[in-house]
Amino acid sequence: MGLFRASSPVTVRGSAASDPVRVEPAGKPASLWQDGFGSLAIRSLQIILVVAVAAGLIVALRELTVVVIPLLLALILACAFAPVMAWLRRRGVPPLGATLLVLLVVVAILAGIGWLIVAAVRGQWEELSTKAQQGFQQLMDWISTLPFSIDQAQIDQWVDSATDFLTSAQFGSGALAGVSAVASFVTGFILLVVVLFFFLKDGPQMWAFVLRPFEGEKYARAVRIGSKTVSVFGSYVRGTASVAAVDALGILIGLLILQVPLAVPLAVLVFLLAFIPFVGATLAGILAALVALVANGWVVALLVVGVVVLVNQLEGNFLQPVLMGRSMKLHAFVVLIALTAGTVLGGIVGAVLAVPLTATAWGIIQVWDGEATPARWARRKHRADERALVAGRGPVTAAPAD
Repeated sequence: MGLFRASSPVTVRGSAASDPVRVEPAGKPASLWQDGFGSLAIRSLQIILVVAVAAGLIVALRELTVVVIPLLLALILACAFAPVMAWLRRRGVPPLGATLLVLLVVVAILAGIGWLIVAAVRGQWEELSTKAQQGFQQLMDWISTLPFSIDQAQIDQWVDSATDFLTSAQFGSGALAGVSAVASFVTGFILLVVVLFFFLKDGPQMWAFVLRPFEGEKYARAVRIGSKTVSVFGSYVRGTASVAAVDALGILIGLLILQVPLAVPLAVLVFLLAFIPFVGATLAGILAALVALVANGWVVALLVVGVVVLVNQLEGNFLQPVLMGRSMKLHAFVVLIALTAGTVLGGIVGAVLAVPLTATAWGIIQVWDGEATPARWARRKHRADERALVAGRGPVTAAPAD
């Protein structure tokens, strides 16, 4: 294994009687880990270990979603209502009383949203079902007018296949899976309420306990990270909820004027989907247009699309810059990547949590070395070059900025 062993020095004697001269061998370093390829190998091993740890952590979190998701949601809600808790405590309200009051408000809001959806759907489901059957028949009539013929027997076969699936054991197993999902949801909701109670009541004490091992600069950094996390989470939830409420109200008014059924549950759905950037508004608009198409025809469906586009333009150009402020200062590309990764890893809940978690991570980087001092690698070092590159003038030789 001579390739991996350092070469020994060579002893040379001159022709005359003199002390031996030691000559160090040239060429290979003392260890192959010290040359360029060795450094690359070490870095690659480090990356592999980091990726393996991250993958294991993600797998563990996905296996514990019933616990992890309620914890994250409770943390975000606690951050959103932290100013309310602070205001109540400044007014002399005991911690337990303030916690119960805020918790009652949160549960009432969540229960009210669910009740609105269920009550509206139950009240208008029969009408919508009749309209859906009529729309399906109109679709069949339209298919018969196409220039290419579709065999009626093939259409009947599709209908029979759908009927067989609905009455099959496979659909029954899916229904059982749905029951299991409902049970998991109830369990997660109860855990969410309990954890939120403790976060609201004893959140500062819990965070103070977590900070005990840190000292000096590490302690100051941990304090900054905690403050920034509460600030970003809270600002994101409050801003997004305000924007979503205005969107839902605008679309609700439009649907009521156009007499589209299920206007209330569609507006509630708009409110909920607004917490998913980009995709949420599109999905809500598509669902509202489909309901209008089935129940009121294509003219009303086009008007609904116009209402959705108008509300989205109002949101993007006026509401978000005013209500969101700097709490979500992320590039659209970063938001899209975070949204995609969150959806792949956690489904709908992952899509909802991906953007606030990414925004919080970026906020932590911005206060890593001070209140207004980002981490060293994230600081702007060549401001003039950056401005020139953005303007398309190419880099300039500028002195690094502080």
